[in-house]
Amino acid sequence: MAKSKIYLITGAGSGLGLEVAKTALAEGNKVVATGRDANKISKAINNTTDNLLVVQMDVTKTNEIIAVVNSAIEKFGTIDVLVNNAGNFYAGFFEGLSQNQVEQQIATNLFGPMNVTRAILPLMRKNKSGHIITITSTAALVGYELCTAYAASKFGLEGFMESLQMEVAPFGINTTIVEPGFFRTELLGTSSIQWSEIEIADYAERLAMLRPNWEYRNGKQGGDPVKFATALLKITNEDTPPKRWMAGADCLAEVERKITELQEQARAYRELSLSLSYE
Repeated sequence: MAKSKIYLITGAGSGLGLEVAKTALAEGNKVVATGRDANKISKAINNTTDNLLVVQMDVTKTNEIIAVVNSAIEKFGTIDVLVNNAGNFYAGFFEGLSQNQVEQQIATNLFGPMNVTRAILPLMRKNKSGHIITITSTAALVGYELCTAYAASKFGLEGFMESLQMEVAPFGINTTIVEPGFFRTELLGTSSIQWSEIEIADYAERLAMLRPNWEYRNGKQGGDPVKFATALLKITNEDTPPKRWMAGADCLAEVERKITELQEQARAYRELSLSLSYE
């Protein structure tokens, strides 16, 4: 049987974060469940054992993050696994997204996980152990229409985590990037998705055609969040967890398509690329 761990999970009030929290508790672990609405988290998890600590935390607010880390240490003594899951989705063509919307997207999806990771790394370095898991997206590897801000935040998150892995590995800290495909969560629901604020006539016809497709997918996504959570917990119990996990058949298909596309692009200008060295 796997050793019990202490998990800190962001965005634990719904979706993948909620299922990971419930699964971790069911398997005998201790969980610090965080999100902007502590009451919502408590009701959703519905667990009254002493293994659960529910705390309000906005990943864009450093003072709240530090307070949560201190509360977690006070109650459980340490944090073994960080699951950076909190995120949102600003959808729309780039020109239709206001500067404020783009900044809010980056603040939550990129700076947020950076903020929480920064607060927890000193503890993990001291312990010479730990596991940092960051949930990105298929849109962290593949760009899509209406996803310019979202993909920018998630692509950035990939670069951060891939580079961080090399920096923290000498301290015995593992990292895993998780790229989910479409799972049946609230990400595409009205409470999570924010649409572009600026109306531009040139984009109106395409937006009217594409937006209903995104809205139609809400509640019909093929991925099962419960199965996702069970699989993620399995990964956290491995001695050598993967540096990257592509979750879902749709994600795998998109990644394999992207690999082929990159190979074709590299070959197309191979000779030109190789001709740029000093003679």
